[in-house]
Amino acid sequence: MEFTTGGRLEVRISTADVGKRVSVRRLNDPGRSPERFTDTVGVLDSWDAGVLRITRRTGETVVIEESALVAGKVVPAAPARRRGPATTVRELQEIATRGWPARETAALGGWTLRAAGGFTCRANSVLPLGDCGLPLPDALERVGTWYGERGLPAVVQVTTGDPEQDERLDAELARRGWTEERHAVMRTAALAPLADTGADTGRVLLSRRPDEAWLRAYGRTSASAADAMAVLTGGPSVWFATVPGEERPAAVGRCVVDGRWAGFSALDVDPARRREGLGTLVMAALAERALAEGASAAYLQVMTDNGGADALYDGLGFTTHHAYHYRRAPQG
Repeated sequence: MEFTTGGRLEVRISTADVGKRVSVRRLNDPGRSPERFTDTVGVLDSWDAGVLRITRRTGETVVIEESALVAGKVVPAAPARRRGPATTVRELQEIATRGWPARETAALGGWTLRAAGGFTCRANSVLPLGDCGLPLPDALERVGTWYGERGLPAVVQVTTGDPEQDERLDAELARRGWTEERHAVMRTAALAPLADTGADTGRVLLSRRPDEAWLRAYGRTSASAADAMAVLTGGPSVWFATVPGEERPAAVGRCVVDGRWAGFSALDVDPARRREGLGTLVMAALAERALAEGASAAYLQVMTDNGGADALYDGLGFTTHHAYHYRRAPQG
């Protein structure tokens, strides 16, 4: 970490730099640390009465006496890495399935049949990750029977992890009259830059379960409340974020942490509060929580016709990992 000009340590920050991202070096108390100096990088929240307060991207606040400051400089915000973490389609789909779990599942060879009372296509469709172990006509008959017993249409998510297999399956379903619908993409990003935005995440309330206000703001659970709650709260480590508003939450979001991965979903901003950076704020607060639990990579799924979401996620460094869509069985 370079603080010198002409070989000398210099303090090149002042109270005018409050709110900026800074890097500082302070002199340690010899009785408390064997190291002479400690370096800190974060947002300079305040500089009052000879005391600096700097918040690191982990959320930790570091208090530094001005008298101990030996060097400091303003640094640009850490750039979001444009290339997402490396992983396969199959691995990411399996992780996403754990993060948005159906209430009921059944295996058909390498296919997973998922049902949750009709709450979202993701939780009510076949995920074909591998060979179903049967001729396709027999497999589709089994699929139709299984979903029919639950009062649901038979839907297949065309995402196998093998482009050639995807193409063959899609073409065969189309030939049999299965309707193409709901095109989406899986996007990934490095997690740390999502938290390192300088947003005031102290405004965001985090909880393990969604309250009634969160559910009303999300607004997609009325058809099957019990099934929706099972999906939303399912997953290895789930967090719900709320930015309070006057009559309803200004913004809500959800994150599930699964090992190195953090999956983001259910992001919704009150239409009257858009363009205030609330989507970024919610993502930053959830990213901080996920980092604290050891995650390092992020993913999310978004419909291809959601231009507003694309602009937000582009700005946060998300890139497209793969695309997928659904095929619905013909009626009658």
